[in-house]
Amino acid sequence: MRAALYSIYLAVIVVLLSGCDIRREYDAALVLGDIAAGTKESRLKATTPQPARRAVALPGPGTTRTADLYLTSDKPLAGLLLLPGAAEGGKDDPRLVALAVTMARARFAVLVPDMVGFRSLQVGSSDIGETARVFAWLSSHRDLAPEGRAGIFSLSYASGPALLAALEPPAAGRVSFLMSIGGYHSVKDVLVFFTTGYFRLDGEWRFLQPNSYGKWVFVQSNIGRITSRNDRLLFQQIAQRKLENLDAPVDDLAARLGPEGRSLYDFIENRDPREAPALMDRLPLPIRREIDDLNVAARDLSRLKARLILVHGYDDDIIPYTESIALSRQLPPGQARLYLVHGLKHVTLGHHMLSDSYRLWRSISALLAERG
Repeated sequence: MRAALYSIYLAVIVVLLSGCDIRREYDAALVLGDIAAGTKESRLKATTPQPARRAVALPGPGTTRTADLYLTSDKPLAGLLLLPGAAEGGKDDPRLVALAVTMARARFAVLVPDMVGFRSLQVGSSDIGETARVFAWLSSHRDLAPEGRAGIFSLSYASGPALLAALEPPAAGRVSFLMSIGGYHSVKDVLVFFTTGYFRLDGEWRFLQPNSYGKWVFVQSNIGRITSRNDRLLFQQIAQRKLENLDAPVDDLAARLGPEGRSLYDFIENRDPREAPALMDRLPLPIRREIDDLNVAARDLSRLKARLILVHGYDDDIIPYTESIALSRQLPPGQARLYLVHGLKHVTLGHHMLSDSYRLWRSISALLAERG
């Protein structure tokens, strides 16, 4: 790891000589080094106050949401809403906590909400409105978001709801920046990859063995949209088996499915990308509507004012890197900065990511620039 960090600091010197912001580039190197260090000592830990983590209540329609707010004794320069992907640990996932602490050391006021959908592996369009409301709360507190400077840092599946939330009241026009790691553009293309392993690069099919976890999160998120009670119960058992052991046999349960359940099962078991669109069209109507609601590719992004920082690993086996390429191409030149990196396995941050430290360092520098 020391050799990789040395390459970062060497790159810092090269960039500094080109006339870039000296302090920001150095800070970006410290932040990257701290992410790589995890719970171990780092230069950033040694030179910044220890962040405090406290629970806050977020009022909402009909209920009160909880969230964790991370702050140091230094005045924050910008607010940052940090959204996990689909993970049972939710806001308490140790990796997410570590990232929140690092970002707080970088003088962001970091808010990590308890998103029930993400925590229960049931990502859905309801997360869009909830994200918009939580962000509005953060950006309205000027002690946390000076002069309204605030943005969203999203991981994996959360990137879609995060971007769509930036188009919805009460967040529309208030999101200054969006950073995503392993995000998506077309839900339909991601579902084809989930199930078959195929994705398109400049019109040509490419194959990468997919991580089946993504497919079963999709199933878990949509079981409740099957109207047949018998099929819902059977799919709950199927999903539970697969999430516990991806190699578990489920033929005994699949054989008892009715038409609704069978259409979903046929879609997720298909391995031919040419058959996938027709099978998707046969899914139960509530599932098809949900897919449409989460599909960034079908939205008019001309109203999006936020600047985007897109990071994606070439080796991502849950959401292919071509999704971030497609999203960057849908936006006007200069609105999105794209960083494709080697050594980043979906959103897993750690010391292995330093194999492509230069691009990651540049992405962090872009994020730190949003502090004003």
